[in-house]
Amino acid sequence: MTVIPPTQRHVTLVGSRLDDGWQRLMAHPRARFAWTWGAPALVMLVAILTRLVGLGHPHELVFDETYYVKDAYTLSHLGYEGSWPADANLAFNAGHPEIYLDAPSFVAHPPIGKWIIALGLAVFGAADPFGWRIAVALCGILLVLVTLLLAKRLFRSTLLAVIAGGLLAIDGNAIVMSRVALLDTMLALFALLGAAAVLLDHDGNRRRLDDWMSWQDRSTARFAWGPVFWARPWLVLAGVCFGIASGIKWSGLYFLAVFAVYALVSEIIARHRAGVPFWFGGTVLRQGPVTFLLTVPVALAVYVASWAGWFATGSNGTPGGYYRHWIENDGGQAWSGLLSWVPYDFQNWWHYQAAMYGYHVNEHTPHSYQANPLTWLFLVRPTSMYWHPNGNDAETILGVANPLIWWAATAAVFFLAFRMVRALVRWVRVVPIPPAGEHRSTLARDAFILIGFGAGYLPWLLYLGRTVFQFYTIAFEPFMVLALTAAIATLIGTPADASSRRVAGFRAVGVFLVVCVLLSAFFLPIWTGAEIPRWFVTMHFWFPSWV
Repeated sequence: MTVIPPTQRHVTLVGSRLDDGWQRLMAHPRARFAWTWGAPALVMLVAILTRLVGLGHPHELVFDETYYVKDAYTLSHLGYEGSWPADANLAFNAGHPEIYLDAPSFVAHPPIGKWIIALGLAVFGAADPFGWRIAVALCGILLVLVTLLLAKRLFRSTLLAVIAGGLLAIDGNAIVMSRVALLDTMLALFALLGAAAVLLDHDGNRRRLDDWMSWQDRSTARFAWGPVFWARPWLVLAGVCFGIASGIKWSGLYFLAVFAVYALVSEIIARHRAGVPFWFGGTVLRQGPVTFLLTVPVALAVYVASWAGWFATGSNGTPGGYYRHWIENDGGQAWSGLLSWVPYDFQNWWHYQAAMYGYHVNEHTPHSYQANPLTWLFLVRPTSMYWHPNGNDAETILGVANPLIWWAATAAVFFLAFRMVRALVRWVRVVPIPPAGEHRSTLARDAFILIGFGAGYLPWLLYLGRTVFQFYTIAFEPFMVLALTAAIATLIGTPADASSRRVAGFRAVGVFLVVCVLLSAFFLPIWTGAEIPRWFVTMHFWFPSWV
């Protein structure tokens, strides 16, 4: 919405009466300040309350917390993930975590996420469940904030930014995954930060390219090939974020790969529009390698550095991390030939990575709550994190999203995909690259959102036989929320649209948001493990597959 400066004496009326009234209201500095800062602050307050209130309940390890919390504890004490005796959960729940063993344990995921969980344990202690979960909860709160800020950049609207952040703040999948000490919310946060950094680099690079074009001698070969920009801190930051994401879960690598390609393609388009003669060759042969060096090796360095604790162990008679001395003590086969010079430390570490990969691709153990990725978008099989009956009452934590938000977001993803394909087909018939204007910015925005969604979702379609879960979707849920926000933006239109259409759009969106809030209030008890009557619990199981 357009804001009229308070110094302007006369207010120009545009759009519907709602737009006219809003412009008059925003002409007052206090009202404008309250909206610009107060509305996002309210969203963040909701995110904080839904994620921190009662975080220490239940006072026991739930679902895969049995792995990650205990791994975080031994990682912080040994430098590697240690093993535990039988019935260790009982002792850990009772506040006696010191029973761990020095023998290493094989783990399926890299250590960064567990180091983050360990920060909470270090501050609040391992005897307090709040300490088990606080680091993940803070990442969940930051995920809402980053989604809100990214929406502000994409839509240039405080209203749409508040809607995007608000929808994620009240969604059950995001709430549950912020209240249990699993790795996926941390993965989602750093993947989204990396994507945002790539987008900010694109903005800055386009301005630098325009400046460079304005003062270059157009008759030189240097001009024909275009510039090479090394000073791109946002790309370096993206590499760091994607490296951290990959050091939490390997699926972060997909975000790195996809957004590296996105950076290259956006560079090609930017040079074509700027008028660089060899816009394709100049990107692929000159700027492309630099862009690669600023992201991929940085991400790789961050990933390898995250294993510093593993590399530092295994001396002075201590066992060290799993496979730490695979060649020296376990009869492993050392590399030969051209790779024989590689230190055993790195060869052992590489063998560990290969073993982890083998575990992931061959994990087919049936689980009662496994969910085929083809069903994720339709919310067929949510994950039950916790169930505790107590007479006629029960406590449960069901990782089910707000159904209205989730299904609307799924529809919005398909809508954006259809709109982008239709626009590309139309523009390819006329000009290779869309002309400047609102349609081009909409296409670019849709492409960014769909690329982020695809990076988080589509790779899982390669592993349809693997044991996976619905809660993995938190990694790409922010992009689904952004897709829903884009659909809402289309529905409400702009002040240039007809007044009747504009008012109807606002009414429809208003009703939708109110119902979303009411549904979240209805589902909140089963997202937070509150003790409620069993009959009320069963009211939330809308389908047999949710039980």
